[in-house]
Amino acid sequence: MTRLTLILSTLVAVLFVAALLIGPAHIGPVPSLRALILGGDGPMTLVMREIRLPRALLGLMIGGALGLAGAAMQGYLRNPLADPGLIGVSGSAALGAVLAIQTGFAATWALGLPLAALAGAVVGVCAVLLLAGPRGSSLSLILAGIAISALAGALTALVLNLSPNPFAANEIVFWMMGSLADRSMTHVWVALPLIVVGAIALATLSRGLDALTLGEDAAEAMGIGLRRMRLTLIFGTAAVVGASTAVAGAIGFVGLVVPHLLRPFVGARPGRLLFASALGGSAMVLAADIAVRAILPDRDLKLGVVTALIGAPLFLHLIYRTRRDVP
Repeated sequence: MTRLTLILSTLVAVLFVAALLIGPAHIGPVPSLRALILGGDGPMTLVMREIRLPRALLGLMIGGALGLAGAAMQGYLRNPLADPGLIGVSGSAALGAVLAIQTGFAATWALGLPLAALAGAVVGVCAVLLLAGPRGSSLSLILAGIAISALAGALTALVLNLSPNPFAANEIVFWMMGSLADRSMTHVWVALPLIVVGAIALATLSRGLDALTLGEDAAEAMGIGLRRMRLTLIFGTAAVVGASTAVAGAIGFVGLVVPHLLRPFVGARPGRLLFASALGGSAMVLAADIAVRAILPDRDLKLGVVTALIGAPLFLHLIYRTRRDVP
């Protein structure tokens, strides 16, 4: 285990425990952990097992998924500005969720909203594959993703514009800001299989991403199947980002900023950046969710707002550092 992996793993473990212990219900650390582990019939067990544990698990899973997908997209496209949302999955998932809220389907069934978002993500991926073509280049993939993202954004705005009452519009806007509040273990079980399958698929790209740094021709000469690699990237990213958006809404900047921050520590090897970015993404989302509860505990501060407030200054600092290093 490298020093970076050890540091990030320790950080994630500390933040995960902190996410379990911090909340509006003022419960001491020892009683909290005892209620979580040993259980019981009291309200403390209910708070720990039904509220804080699912929220911490989702922060761990979703942060890792977004960080991993961001590192894979940037490595494949060899573009440090690439983002998991670039292929239109998050926009399509958001459109599916917005339609579920608008039509009332989300109110009739507890799983209506996340399943509608997953359906939107699947439709978006299929549309990207049709537009980019089975043998399309990286440029065609980017253009198809931008087109689907723009279309999904326009349709989402149309649905919001035609909202029948301000309450529905308010619910849509707040959902799109992203949050882990009021999530249960059901949401964990909905997202977990897709995130695990997608993460395994993206992890298999490590060798191919390293080879791609030498160029597509050199990678093919080394036995890397670029077509298969691209399909694995699309389906892996769609699975992890679609599942994350379905249960938590749109959470931005994690997949864009975390690989940037960690790239100097792993060198010019995108494959090594995958696992580090997964750990870094988990740390960022867990820290942001703790900040949501600690900074304004009486207000419904949204997770996506906090990640944007953290990510935008970090990104500006990276831009400044890059310009400063240019001779």
